[in-house]
Amino acid sequence: MVIYLQANNYFLKPINKYIMKTFINLIIACFFSTIALAQEKPVKIVFDVTSDNTKVHQSAMRHVKMMAEAYPDSNFEVVMYSGAYEMVIKDKSVVSEEMEALAKVDNVDFVVCQASLNRHKIEPSQLITGVRTVPDGILEIIQKQELGWGYIKEGQ
Repeated sequence: MVIYLQANNYFLKPINKYIMKTFINLIIACFFSTIALAQEKPVKIVFDVTSDNTKVHQSAMRHVKMMAEAYPDSNFEVVMYSGAYEMVIKDKSVVSEEMEALAKVDNVDFVVCQASLNRHKIEPSQLITGVRTVPDGILEIIQKQELGWGYIKEGQ
């Protein structure tokens, strides 16, 4: 069977049905590979946690864990300050086990505002293993955003 393509009322050379199917399959393959590559692009997300609500702390850990597993080539940072300072204290945190486990994952980082710790007289020895301090939580988030990081505000 011979297929003719029409362009501007002119008939082009006959195209073999096999060549046409191959051409269409190639276009479809290129389209789907582009979509697949677009979905695999690594992301960088900073999570902002300021709440003293333990449900927010649990939700943040669940989100970070799911994202880190789903996108292992991406980077995630949780910045805690203000009322969320208890989230990083060994004896008070309801998410200490989850946080300590996630802190060992290469693409996850937990930081707490040193100013918030100072205000509440929290010593570095009281922090969950794997949590590091930054001078200012808000400034940390702004700097990440300037570097192209996405922003998620954890709240309820």
